[in-house]
Amino acid sequence: MAKRPTSDRDDQPKTSTSTNAVGSRELPLVALRETVIFPEMIVPLQVGREKSVNALNAAVAEGGPIALVTQRHAEQEDIESTSELYSVGTLAKIAQVVQLQDGTVRAIVQGQTRLRLLGFVAHEPYLRASVEELTDETGASLEVQALMRTVQAQIEQYVANGAPVPPEAAVAARNITEPGLLADMVAYSPDMTTEQRQELLETVEVTERLKLVSNFLARQIEILELKGRIQSEVKSEMDKTQREYILREQLKAIQRELGEDDPQQAEINELRDKVEAAGMPDEIKTRAIKEVDRMSRIPSASPEVGVIRTYVDWLIGLPWNVATDDQLDIKEAAKILDEDHYGLEKVKERILEYLAVRTLADEIRSPILAFVGPPGVGKTSLGKSVARAMGRKFVRMSLGGIHDEAEIRGHRRTYIGALPGRIIQNIKTAGSNNPVFMLDEVDKIGMDFRGDPSSALLEVLDPEQNNSFQDNYLEVPFDLSKVLFIATGNLLDPIPAALRDRMEVIQLPGYTEQEKIEIGKRFLIPKQMKNHGLSTKRIEIPDETMVELVRSFTHEAGVRNLEREIANLMRKVARQVAEGRKRKVVIDLKKLNEFLGPQRYEYGELEAEDQTGSATGLVVTEVGGDVVAIEVTKMEGKEDFILTGQLGEVMRESARAGLSWTRAHARELGIPREVFEKNTLHIHVPAGGIPKDGPSAGITMALAVVSALTGIPVRKDVAMTGEITLRGRVLPIGGLKSKILAAHLAGAKMIILPRKNEKDLRDIPEEIRKSMKLVLVDSMDQVLEAALRRKPKALTIEEPPKVVKPGDELADEPDRQDRVRRTPFPPTDQPPVVVQDLS
Repeated sequence: MAKRPTSDRDDQPKTSTSTNAVGSRELPLVALRETVIFPEMIVPLQVGREKSVNALNAAVAEGGPIALVTQRHAEQEDIESTSELYSVGTLAKIAQVVQLQDGTVRAIVQGQTRLRLLGFVAHEPYLRASVEELTDETGASLEVQALMRTVQAQIEQYVANGAPVPPEAAVAARNITEPGLLADMVAYSPDMTTEQRQELLETVEVTERLKLVSNFLARQIEILELKGRIQSEVKSEMDKTQREYILREQLKAIQRELGEDDPQQAEINELRDKVEAAGMPDEIKTRAIKEVDRMSRIPSASPEVGVIRTYVDWLIGLPWNVATDDQLDIKEAAKILDEDHYGLEKVKERILEYLAVRTLADEIRSPILAFVGPPGVGKTSLGKSVARAMGRKFVRMSLGGIHDEAEIRGHRRTYIGALPGRIIQNIKTAGSNNPVFMLDEVDKIGMDFRGDPSSALLEVLDPEQNNSFQDNYLEVPFDLSKVLFIATGNLLDPIPAALRDRMEVIQLPGYTEQEKIEIGKRFLIPKQMKNHGLSTKRIEIPDETMVELVRSFTHEAGVRNLEREIANLMRKVARQVAEGRKRKVVIDLKKLNEFLGPQRYEYGELEAEDQTGSATGLVVTEVGGDVVAIEVTKMEGKEDFILTGQLGEVMRESARAGLSWTRAHARELGIPREVFEKNTLHIHVPAGGIPKDGPSAGITMALAVVSALTGIPVRKDVAMTGEITLRGRVLPIGGLKSKILAAHLAGAKMIILPRKNEKDLRDIPEEIRKSMKLVLVDSMDQVLEAALRRKPKALTIEEPPKVVKPGDELADEPDRQDRVRRTPFPPTDQPPVVVQDLS
């Protein structure tokens, strides 16, 4: 039953040219998947969809043609609208239909003419559509003939360049006289996509169709030519490689006849000779010879040859039995150490002791030293001086920021570009197996997903293991026991405990004012004069200028900033000399301020006057010792205890312990009980942007609390350090020398210290001990007696603090009660101590 054509053609694309329509008719329609049929094209079709099979059977029954139209989306199963098909298809004649056992139909069809789909007239039991036939439109005959000849020539070139079409296609194209048929013939090319074929089918105007196929053929010819060039180059390269191989084999045969070695064999023989002369241990030599033999069996063009050669070169280049002779003249070594550095007696003494033992025992394991101290005290330069004094090579490796374990142990050879770790690399650079090896910034090693470099250093720095250190790249043991390792760091705490346990730590706390002045005169000024092209005839820096420079323009434990300021002065003078000044420049105090500007630091008093609720404590930071003011204020209210200043947990606990001791002794201190009930205490440690922690500020915070609650001021010239317990005992602290140097630099006249630190006063220079009063205390009541301007009325002091005076004999070891940590109080038969009373 016929229907009116549906009106769903409004969204169908129109052909690019005007066409001649013969007239509409209704035909069975088969939707094709990824297949485009052209007029005069004979194609076998495999039809499986039910509607398509019914359409073929209907066309056969009617004895007429069938409409073949390609669907837009091949994966679509059912066609509901003409918008799901292309607008132009082909009217075809059915030549043969064969029913297959699986229910599908195989048909052979021959295209007749183009047609335009107007609309569906039926959807069941098959698609039936209204179509109109399209006839070719031929333009100007001369242009058409020119295009035909161009296309025919392109088809011949296309076939000649190796197109995937039969060679007879060029002959067939040459014999076609119909321009439209010639253009449609190009659709047979497998290089053309379904979309390109459909575009060609929809182009009814013959001239445009010929231009379309001409452009397509031109592009395919270009692609084939490029493909041919690529294949030709590849074949040429293969032929060249094969030719080189044949020539090499012939060259080898000729060299064998002449009794000569080929270059590869000569290289193998050279490597064997180097392995024999390298002085390797027998098992390592066997490993190296084995690798050389493996290299000889591999073709020289193989990348593996380079990998093996690099590995063997590393084995050959290491100083297996090359060592420098130690300079065992102790007096000469001491002279060299004194020439390079002023002070640092402990370090010098340790090096000289090592040399003394070396004179008595040939076989001795080198110590693992660790120089710990603030920046600028000469840790790195001291390592160079040690190497010079011992007559050894010096190498340095910076550990700051290292996160990868492979930096220490190396990468395995399975990785491309693998190399040994930096330990082995530096040993090779040194050229001896007993250099002075400096591990700089050991406290700044990182750790992440790539491994823990500090764990890899355990084997390097363990005297029981480093005689057989095994790098991941070398995979053979190397003896590091003769290497003198010196680690440096600013702080001891960040160094992992296992690593710290393997090192002999030597503290370098910093320089005194007099030491800085001497270092400036002996080392820094001559060095900077040389660097700036000056001499003593051009510049003079008197002693009083050096004192002012150290006190007012630097504030550090080391001398790095001092050297910068001296260099600044040298540049000012160098400019004057360059501008024509003839007279010597004497940098007095006036010129110092003129060159460097106003003073940057105040030297002298800690506070301008006595303070109530404020006390000065001593701390150790990454850059050395420092003084810190602890402030306490009392406010009305019942809020909780307030602590500010980025305090760590340990420091917070010390503050609470100090407050608890104060409350427990409120009656003796003359503090009414209602003061704690009606007031809130706020403890603040200035420099709030810097994190702070540690127990050594315990007595300072307790003193500031007592001063704030009693109203008794704290002496302005006193600084203190010590840990406090709930019972008021003062426990020992660390970093004493750094703290005392900082107090001296800040102008403190009295320092209150734990009595148990008396043995550490031996490290304090005599001029420092003479310039201030050192008070040793055991309990908090002794701290109050020494630091407050007046004693609280009810407070009783059972024994006064001990003042250590110059020339006093200092305790070598803690007394019996100090050794028994369980004893809660100091002995009652010994008074506490003072070093010098300057009041």
